[in-house]
Amino acid sequence: MTNNTPWAFLEGFRGKLFRGQWPTIPEMFAITCSRFGDRKAFTAYEPAVLTFTYEQALERVRRTAAFLQSRGVKPGDRVALTGKNSPEWALAYLAILFAGAVVIPLDYQWKFEELSGLIDFAGARLLFVDEEKYDLFEASSRGLKEKISLSPSKPGYILQLPEGKPFKPAAVGDEELAAIMFTSGTTGDPKGVMLTHRNLVSDTYLAQANLSISRNDVFYALLPIHHSYTMTAVFLEAISVGAEIVFGKKMVSKQILADLKRGRVTMFLGVPMLFNRLLAGLNSGLREKGPVVYALIHTLMALSGAVKKVIRVNPGKRMFGFLLEKLSLEHIRICISGGGPLPAATFRQYNQLGIDFVQGYGLTETSPIVTLNPTDRYKVTSVGKLIPRVEARIEEPDEQGRGEIALRGPMVMQGYYNNPNATREAFSADGFFLTGDVGYLDRDDYLYLTGRKKSLIVTAGGKNVYPEEIEDHFQLYPEIEQILVRGYMEDERQKVEAIEALIYPRAEHYSPTEPEAWQGFDSEEVRASLQRIIDEVNGRLLPYQRISRFRVLEEPMETSSTKKIKRFTVQ
Repeated sequence: MTNNTPWAFLEGFRGKLFRGQWPTIPEMFAITCSRFGDRKAFTAYEPAVLTFTYEQALERVRRTAAFLQSRGVKPGDRVALTGKNSPEWALAYLAILFAGAVVIPLDYQWKFEELSGLIDFAGARLLFVDEEKYDLFEASSRGLKEKISLSPSKPGYILQLPEGKPFKPAAVGDEELAAIMFTSGTTGDPKGVMLTHRNLVSDTYLAQANLSISRNDVFYALLPIHHSYTMTAVFLEAISVGAEIVFGKKMVSKQILADLKRGRVTMFLGVPMLFNRLLAGLNSGLREKGPVVYALIHTLMALSGAVKKVIRVNPGKRMFGFLLEKLSLEHIRICISGGGPLPAATFRQYNQLGIDFVQGYGLTETSPIVTLNPTDRYKVTSVGKLIPRVEARIEEPDEQGRGEIALRGPMVMQGYYNNPNATREAFSADGFFLTGDVGYLDRDDYLYLTGRKKSLIVTAGGKNVYPEEIEDHFQLYPEIEQILVRGYMEDERQKVEAIEALIYPRAEHYSPTEPEAWQGFDSEEVRASLQRIIDEVNGRLLPYQRISRFRVLEEPMETSSTKKIKRFTVQ
């Protein structure tokens, strides 16, 4: 660890609060509490205001950990956790680790049968659960001994647990398992990704080489916190520097905007769909003011972006403060997009408006962050520069340098839980993790994504087409809620593939007053509208990339917790 890195201060605590190569998560939290104990840590505004300083949170975490120990939880035991984002979720997560156990964060949107099966598979002894699923676990999984409520409306509420014996710090090193994170992603059955304290903590600090954050920031935890993206990029990043976390309860625009304003949020992390919608709303409002105003604002935005890019001064906040205030973004310092590809136009326009916009890349298997676009040296079409200590290479690159991305570093998982075959297949002979994503690196170690290896389409002329590249062109059209591009067999005998699009229209666009009652999904009006869009996009694509047919869907496609379509479940 060098002296000029964001994590150099840890040397002052080595031998006192930690002894490993990196602190464990409990040690990291204790370090932050010793530095910034009186600062706000966790806040929620719904259903009632609930907030904890770091000192208060530490006291609650130790009390809960002592309760777990009194119930026989020992280092290495598994404890499951499922529920919506909340301060209680955060306290439970930390308490499990303080007790020396391994946390099993589970998607609260999964069905009871799925949750119960994974709890059994992981061998969890206890379960923290919120009110939505609490009663379902009365007939609990076979190995489950007890459940603890994350909601005051149910018995055994985490903030009302009886006093146990005094808390005894668990002897757990940074190389030991911290979490098993089940992810089905977009490709099939869940796999249990095994992440150590070193994986998660090293990733948290190393990412700060490309991202400047401090105790003065306020993070917004809107996306599901059980997912590795929010867990590391919001939860662990915030507590590593003593920042506050405001927990969002609903993916509803009105609620989001209220939370951003009330919490004076400075760090807003989301997925492309969310940022596209906010931007679409802004542009729609500008168009209503007439073509002259719309053209003028966008000309000034382009000028602002050019100034920022050339002299690295960001005038957008002053120029467009009135627009940002309407979107409740006036306090936002940095937006970070992850969980999927982002249109270059979205990235560019947020920067033009005066908000530092960061795109990153990673997978649950890499804790997850491996690249981030530095705010002062960003490249619009890149998903970011490799963070320190990440080794990356491109497997079997084609003539354009594109191939499967392979990664190695301290943040890469230990393997898949109880799945040695999948673990073996996921790594090269020399220990690089094979991501399944296709892309390329430039000479400055910036990464560019092309698509998923499994979704590759090979056209009649032998050309390789990645559907994700085509889907990107549709992200800013308000007529489209979801689109999935894939190959279909145009000539079965010759095994020739062509390209089709499955589209779920956005009801709010076609029926703004009564979107819930709208039934015209496959009407002539909708088909004509979508055909116009496809023709427009096809005109920007190379001939072999063009969509030759499309189908209108009447039901949305299944998505992951970060709103990515589960591509291989679509019929």
